[in-house]
Amino acid sequence: MIRDARPGDLDAIFGFIHALAAYERESESVAFDPHEFGENLFGPEPCAEVLLAEEAGRPVGFALFYRSFSTWTGKPGLHLEDLFVSPAARGRGHGRALIAAVARKAVQRGCARLEWAVLDWNRPAIDFYETLRSVPQSGWTTHRLDGEALAGLARGPRPPDG
Repeated sequence: MIRDARPGDLDAIFGFIHALAAYERESESVAFDPHEFGENLFGPEPCAEVLLAEEAGRPVGFALFYRSFSTWTGKPGLHLEDLFVSPAARGRGHGRALIAAVARKAVQRGCARLEWAVLDWNRPAIDFYETLRSVPQSGWTTHRLDGEALAGLARGPRPPDG
């Protein structure tokens, strides 16, 4: 069963995020404030949504996604940030059910596309996504600003050297 997450699901969501980070070899990168995270999902101005996959009434996976926009189509889209199913529950259709539920939300909301990124070494995920008829976007490289680089750019241009 797939359902929308509720505030009482935060501990399960946090557990999935930590498990996903460990799988992606990025455990040390998880540094969110649980209260702030909850506000960003369930507060007055949520900026992301979560769907949960359940088996026998217990969460076994999640999909976290948020709204995006395509200037080329002039329409909104959805960006799937995270998709994770507990190893013990894999192979039973939960991943496909989660991404299909996100796709339904995209269609219902008039979105032009559903997009996500996948690590180039994650062959099981790539193989799974190929079964969905998704198309890899070659020629694109993801860039990121965070921490001091983000704060520094936000403060304004640096004076010229000299």
